[in-house]
Amino acid sequence: MKRPYVFITRKLKEELLTPLFEMADVKMWDSESEAVPREILMKEAQKATALLTMLSDKVDKELLEQAPNLKVVANLAVGYDNIDVKVASERGVIVCNTPDVLTETTADLTFALMLATARRITEAQGFVKEGRWQSWSPFLLAGADVHHKTLGIVGMGKIGQAVARRAKGFGMEILYHNRSRHMEAEQEVGASYRSFEQLLAESDFVVCLTPLTDETKHLFDHDAFKRMKNSAFFINVGRGQVVDEEALIVALNSDEIAGAGLDVFYAEPIGSDHPLLRFPQVVAIPHIGSASVETRETMMKLCRDNIVAVIQGNKAKTVI
Repeated sequence: MKRPYVFITRKLKEELLTPLFEMADVKMWDSESEAVPREILMKEAQKATALLTMLSDKVDKELLEQAPNLKVVANLAVGYDNIDVKVASERGVIVCNTPDVLTETTADLTFALMLATARRITEAQGFVKEGRWQSWSPFLLAGADVHHKTLGIVGMGKIGQAVARRAKGFGMEILYHNRSRHMEAEQEVGASYRSFEQLLAESDFVVCLTPLTDETKHLFDHDAFKRMKNSAFFINVGRGQVVDEEALIVALNSDEIAGAGLDVFYAEPIGSDHPLLRFPQVVAIPHIGSASVETRETMMKLCRDNIVAVIQGNKAKTVI
């Protein structure tokens, strides 16, 4: 009987994938950091039983229609806007993600980004490393307090709740906006529901954690940034396309907001000439929300287990 064929779109630790190697022929793209070229992914998908993919890998209608043997796509992420789930479902392909296991790690990063932006951490590091620190002065690189400020979370899912728990330790008032009220979050962390417009107007820190959908694309536009306080900071650890980047640039140029901390961008990766990088009040990092060794290894194992389950005819752990 022919063994299943699994293609993995990044070079991962082989020791984490032992159960797959035991039951299938496995091929990995030979780079840890560079995305597999589209033409290679298409070619591999044509013969694959399973794909283990990254957010940067487009699993669209074109690919799915040329993958007659494909049974499962395991995406190494919570999000799955890189996959045409509707077409996959129509073709009987199971799509899996990695929810829950990265919640706390991503919340750590979100809060770190908020602190770094408010307290000008990266700007201050450059000041020292570039030899510009010659004396001390009362307002040298003075930033904004985080404690006892108002935090507005747009997208109060599990990561939002984890961020809110951290904010409680800083004595922050917690506001949130969802399509519907989240009673568990209100009870657990004392969060208060606001309309999107009210949240923008009241918050000192606006944290975007909402997924990318047709409704949320360009949610943060010119009007949204105009509604924010001039002293407020915008933090995005959700999806880049939720933000109209031209509107964000205008808001920063005109001092409509105080600064931004960005883990995600409209098109990734960005180059060093990206216009948002010229602002000293912008902290920009390369989509590392869940990037701790422990969490990334757990995510890889979950993808592995989902593929093994489907190949064995069992139910995957985290089906979308």
